[in-house]
Amino acid sequence: MKKIQLQIGLLFTIAVLISCNNNSILIADTALEITNVVDHVNPLMGTDSNYSLSNGNTYPAIALPWGMNFWTPMTSKMGDGWTYKYDENKIRGIKQTHQPSPWINDYAAFSFMALTGKLKFEEAERASWFSHKSETVTPYHYAVYLADHDVTAEVTPTERAAQFKFTFPKANESYIILDAFFKGSMVKIIPEERKIIGYCRNNSGGVPENFHNYFVAEFDKDFEVNHTWGDNWKLQKNTKDSEGEHVGAIIGFKTTKGEVVHVKVASSFISQTQAELNLRREVGDDSFEETKEKAKQVWEKELSRIKIEDDNQAYVKTFYSSLYRVLLFPRKFYEFDAQNKVVHYSPYNGEVLPGYMFTDNGFWDTFRAVFPFFNMMYPVLNEKIMKGLVNTYKESGWLPEWASPGHRDCMIGSNSAPIIVDAFLKGVKNMDAKILLEAMLKSATEAEGRPVNSVGRAGLDYYNTLGYVPYDIGVNENAARTLEYAYADFTIAKMAEEIGEKEIAEKYFKKAMNYKNLFDTTTNLMRGKNEDGSFQTPFNPLKWGDAFTEGNSLHYTWSVFHDIQGLIDLFGGNKNFIAKLDEVFTMPPDFDASYYGQVIHEIREMQIANMGNYAHGNQPIQHMIYLYNYANAPYKTQKRIREVLTKLYAATPDGYCGDEDNGQTSAWYVFSSLGFYPVTPVAAEYVIGSPLFKKATIYLENGNEFEINAVNNSKNNFYIQGANLNGRSYDKTFLRFEDIQKGGKLKFNLGNTPNKEWATKRKSVPYSLSNE
Repeated sequence: MKKIQLQIGLLFTIAVLISCNNNSILIADTALEITNVVDHVNPLMGTDSNYSLSNGNTYPAIALPWGMNFWTPMTSKMGDGWTYKYDENKIRGIKQTHQPSPWINDYAAFSFMALTGKLKFEEAERASWFSHKSETVTPYHYAVYLADHDVTAEVTPTERAAQFKFTFPKANESYIILDAFFKGSMVKIIPEERKIIGYCRNNSGGVPENFHNYFVAEFDKDFEVNHTWGDNWKLQKNTKDSEGEHVGAIIGFKTTKGEVVHVKVASSFISQTQAELNLRREVGDDSFEETKEKAKQVWEKELSRIKIEDDNQAYVKTFYSSLYRVLLFPRKFYEFDAQNKVVHYSPYNGEVLPGYMFTDNGFWDTFRAVFPFFNMMYPVLNEKIMKGLVNTYKESGWLPEWASPGHRDCMIGSNSAPIIVDAFLKGVKNMDAKILLEAMLKSATEAEGRPVNSVGRAGLDYYNTLGYVPYDIGVNENAARTLEYAYADFTIAKMAEEIGEKEIAEKYFKKAMNYKNLFDTTTNLMRGKNEDGSFQTPFNPLKWGDAFTEGNSLHYTWSVFHDIQGLIDLFGGNKNFIAKLDEVFTMPPDFDASYYGQVIHEIREMQIANMGNYAHGNQPIQHMIYLYNYANAPYKTQKRIREVLTKLYAATPDGYCGDEDNGQTSAWYVFSSLGFYPVTPVAAEYVIGSPLFKKATIYLENGNEFEINAVNNSKNNFYIQGANLNGRSYDKTFLRFEDIQKGGKLKFNLGNTPNKEWATKRKSVPYSLSNE
């Protein structure tokens, strides 16, 4: 018996050695190669959310990457920003949606619903019970059993169109309802063509007067019943046309058991004719299964651009579920005309114009990691986005900061500048640098004529005169604005320097140091400052809002993306800097919510995370963990990164720790799980954390591959003992953009105790302006 055990043990040892050498799939300690990556995505991640507590504030987006239209089931009433709540149990329809956030809400929405028996078309009455057990949710296909009607409803998308599949029971009364929603709509039933056409005009702002979303729906079954409804849910029997505030169409027929009715649908912001063209182009004669397979392959291609090899399936699913979210926004708001030329309806001036347009993005969120991810992985896409920004400037006179679909008054800052400059410095091609620099300078110098308060810079004249936005002049969130303007000024300086505009560069490099004007040496914190130069009094570093945006001084003190060394100097050195970083994590989750008059959801999410005052659920502090690297304590970053990756994220309905926000919180996870993060995107560096996976391979758009291996990676082994890049010892706490783009191999050796000597030399520290 002992001999047999010895043989088994010897074979096991050999297996370990072989698997470690060959990266095979013999035991759990090796890297497990993942296939069919799209099936690892859970679009329900983050959907268990509501107004008072966000676990993501997401909805299941059935869509193609950056698609013009998404589709999603509706559990909530028309107009509710939380359109799909995981804990609700009735579905009212499956709607076309363009919603980037529940706080921004939706526009151009309309829905389909199937039912049987007595006609019930009002949204609350037609709603059907459903169960997540009888729901299939993937990025490319949604199916749900509508129990009250004994109907299975399915949808699969293209960029501007979709196919529906309704499987009916035997019934003398079966119906499909098209709800064109409120705030202006029209429907027209054309029985001889088995078609419904019309438009919807619902929106939440940011649209011109002539805004319409034109739609066409083609069925594969003759209509036996044609009804419409008018305003106030007034049924109009045996009618084919209706127009008003809120109208819809009802078509009906007899069905046999298991009979399938297909609907091909497309829409356009340009015209009814364009909607028909979009349908012909994107769906044509394809069957439902063919459209579904094409959509699946699109997702498979994009998600496979990063190949994860690891035995922890939960982490793998979280990675690909997060990557899916990164690839949804901004939305393609352009179409292809009859000559196949790129055109768009302008949400700024209402004209149909040539060229690209993108929308549904809040740059306050996405400048941090989403756009840096595009510059690393999708420079061709970002070239089109930059052309869209040029068009936005030409059509509205301003760069966007929060667009949905046009300018919206939401959030603060001047964060279009970092997005533009990051793309420019990373070599995105065919950017109109001259006009984009002009546009950025306009935002930084002109106070008048701004279409909404979030565009340009609120408090601009004070900022340009005093070097900060004063606390006492009636501009809210003034300290946060000052810090974000200073970073934007740094990015402007970098672009001006690159294109030879020396005077502009010098001016804006100087303005980039304005962050120092708000640093209070008596507290070692950023603090609102009055017009006369005195600091705001009283001062409570735990007070959310007021001088800051959705955070407090403990969160915003670190918003000096471009000059962490300068910030460390203000603290009086590494020791004080590290102590304050530690304090944020170790103190109780205390807060002062008096500015809002209630505990906003961002505060609650910080409080319940049990990570002190670290508020990962909101964007301002998400880079903070990486700042230990700048103070020669990278091991502290490594520990905290692993904690956040494994504690605050999961591919489950409650899988985020706050608002997901257009891919930003997901992009943090994608970058950080790979082992690095763009703290200062414009600097063309990524600050190293600790890789989550045993192996990851990045397939770059230029054809190169960058491979990341984490030797001895495990639950407890997350401290970097050493690293090498392309076979050479590597002792820096950052990676260069160019090193990744050239392709290569990065290997980390991990252990369960910190190596406090690794990468602590002066040359090992990431970029800071003060070190230039």
